[in-house]
Amino acid sequence: MSEEDKLKAIRSRIDQIDEQLQRLISERAQCALEVAGLKKSLGNNAFYRPEREVEVLRTALSRNQGPLSDEAVARVFREIMSACLALQRPMTVGYLGPEGTFTEAAVLKHFGHSVGTRPLADIDEVFREVEAGAVDYGVVPIENSTEGAVHHTLDMFLNSTLKICAEIELRVHHLLMARAPDIRAIHRVYAHQMALGQCRGWLDQNLSGIERVALSSNAEAARRAAAEEGVAAIAGARAAELYGLNVLAHNIEDEPDNTTRFLVIGRQIPGPTGRDKTSLLVSTANKPGALYRLLGPLAEHGLSMTRIESRPSRRGVWEYVFFIDVEGHIQDPKVAAAISALEQEAAMLKVLGSYPTAVL
Repeated sequence: MSEEDKLKAIRSRIDQIDEQLQRLISERAQCALEVAGLKKSLGNNAFYRPEREVEVLRTALSRNQGPLSDEAVARVFREIMSACLALQRPMTVGYLGPEGTFTEAAVLKHFGHSVGTRPLADIDEVFREVEAGAVDYGVVPIENSTEGAVHHTLDMFLNSTLKICAEIELRVHHLLMARAPDIRAIHRVYAHQMALGQCRGWLDQNLSGIERVALSSNAEAARRAAAEEGVAAIAGARAAELYGLNVLAHNIEDEPDNTTRFLVIGRQIPGPTGRDKTSLLVSTANKPGALYRLLGPLAEHGLSMTRIESRPSRRGVWEYVFFIDVEGHIQDPKVAAAISALEQEAAMLKVLGSYPTAVL
């Protein structure tokens, strides 16, 4: 058999596989519609189930033997689930906009491209729109591996009744972009404050002495860079596409594993998956040993604390609240026991959510 004949045979096999895949995807979609019908008959309106989606993804990754990477397999299954969920019930997700931000990228990574999206002006508005039912869920940034916590998001949980339904981890790669085709024409750089911090070393080395201006978002930076001469923006690839900018440098973040964590906020707490996190908001009296006694129940019940952050309570001078993440779900006996003990020590305790740990 000639090389040309071999190529034709392989392509014929690919066509056959594509036909099988399409038939199976249609069959899966039909099953999703049947699930929707059963849920409606049972009066269950919870079509988006983070715990179920995570179960599907984790199972798919456990089966993966290559040659596709785990990331590629996860993307394929997310898009299939996204399309099937849209058949069951169209859903809208609000996010910290405008278009072209990394928050939008996090929405699409988690929910897939079949979801409806609504860019919102600020984090406060994302919370308000979800609370009002104008959108089904919201996505907001919570922390960056380089620059730390997004305090505005933490503060919103003080008075909100919304729950954390899921988390998203997004590898963030920053690009320098501008109308100009050459970096030597740049005299000012626009970006969000956190992006400027994440690229500080690169900027010091390559654009030393150039003015740096912090804006509300990287997408806004790209929009302004598209309208001004001699100005560059730090943003993601989608922003360069949206605003027709030339990419002058790729991956200018100082840390190659630069990652931002986002939260999906909604009204329900998902069920346990076996690999979950619980987020708590607690406060204690301002007296010696208070924090030690606050953390004692977590250690006594064998819980691993993955994160703690303090913020002013806004209720009194020098009074603070603590945001704590622990491994486990509130339905896990040891987590429930620790929270019960913690309530005896804390002046205030609020469960912000129990949710699956991020997949990739």
